[in-house]
Amino acid sequence: MPFNQLITAAMVVAVLSNIEVAYAFQPDFAESIINNSIAIGRDATFTCHVRHLGGYRVGWLKADTKAIQAIHEHVITHNPRVTVSHADQNTWNLHIKSVTEEDRGGYMCQLNTDPMKSQIGYLDVVIPPDFISEDTSSDVIVPEGSSVKLTCRAKGYPEPIVTWRREDGTDIILKDAAGSKQIVPSYRGEVLKLTKISRSEMGSYLCIASNGVPPSVSKRISLSIHFHPVIQVPNQLVGAPLGTDVTIECQIEASPKSINYWVKDTGEMLVSSPKYQVQDVTKSLYEAKMSLTVRSFQKEDVGSYRCIAKNSLGEVDSSIRLYEIPGRNRKIYTTKFNDEEQQYGSTEDLNDVSDSSINSNKQSNLQGKAGTIKFITPRSPIDHSNSVNGVGTSGGYVGVNVHLNKQFPSIDMVTRNPFVIPTIRTGVDGPDGISGHSYGHSTASKNSLSLITSLSIIFYLLVSLQIIIQTD
Repeated sequence: MPFNQLITAAMVVAVLSNIEVAYAFQPDFAESIINNSIAIGRDATFTCHVRHLGGYRVGWLKADTKAIQAIHEHVITHNPRVTVSHADQNTWNLHIKSVTEEDRGGYMCQLNTDPMKSQIGYLDVVIPPDFISEDTSSDVIVPEGSSVKLTCRAKGYPEPIVTWRREDGTDIILKDAAGSKQIVPSYRGEVLKLTKISRSEMGSYLCIASNGVPPSVSKRISLSIHFHPVIQVPNQLVGAPLGTDVTIECQIEASPKSINYWVKDTGEMLVSSPKYQVQDVTKSLYEAKMSLTVRSFQKEDVGSYRCIAKNSLGEVDSSIRLYEIPGRNRKIYTTKFNDEEQQYGSTEDLNDVSDSSINSNKQSNLQGKAGTIKFITPRSPIDHSNSVNGVGTSGGYVGVNVHLNKQFPSIDMVTRNPFVIPTIRTGVDGPDGISGHSYGHSTASKNSLSLITSLSIIFYLLVSLQIIIQTD
């Protein structure tokens, strides 16, 4: 046999041998296709792992429509977003760019064996949530005591869940038709119904839509509750010493926000100046504190001050009375009593008298109207609840020192000259803790003191006579 024929025969045997080997090892799938969950607009890739492919071919089909996407290295579909690639004979890829909802479904990797072999991978095109603007509430304004529905409708795949929260973190108050109340930190549902709303429910509400596909979305809905202004005054009567700065305050609740200002009883509107400081401090969406500071308080500043709040629903005002508080160093006034000058002052003067008089045996002269009282020692001590004086007589009327609020044991006591008669007061002690209002200069006070003095003179004359008799 010629040499050329021998070579040709050898090549045929080799080819037949390779064919037998190839068909002796049928192709198979080395791994399953991994499913894809891809957000809309992103790229998806399916990988088909094959072993012993040999001379067989790999094809890609859309499982639900049986539409051929590609065979081996050639794209069959007319979809420009579909491509194929392979790293070697064992790894074959199908690429889909910018996936859409129509791309959702199963993709089949197929081997043209007999019988045919195939496996499927699924593409889930997910869509992040978004709100349907025409079905979602905007900012709401309602009167206090009414009911309102806040709506947030969202789309996406899977279907989003809508949750409501208050922006400030406070609880949501839910009420039913029977009037029962439920307080919750959040509420799930597209529609949030608020019944018989109060001003405390005013604020911003957040509806949050999520379906596991990032990002979640939220919408802020502002709920405004309108009502007539209300004023609360912590102190309607405020006192201060002259020369000091004094501040008065009013608490305001109003929605919409009110215009706030101060007016004095003279009709003058007060604004910030060297004399006055006017401040408004916002505490919440509907609460504010308005304050007025009067600098270097003087007598002409005494009077009523009105805080006024006004909005579109009405006007309200409240008055605060500002008065003078006497200082600690009180002035002592003088007046005539039984044609003699007597002193009227504070209770501190009486304390000075008692503290300097007790446990003293000195002889003292106390001037009366027409004579003197002379303290005689030794003598029998006299205990009287309204007196701090021992007495003697040398003719004429006696002078008297009356102490109305202390009792002393039976000891020798003296008084001082001049002596003090306390003011007669009415009402409770003043804010500085010293005294209340005094009418010590009135006719009634003089008559009262005259009666006390007359009774005291009679008592001490009787005591003096008893002492003289015992001495004799």
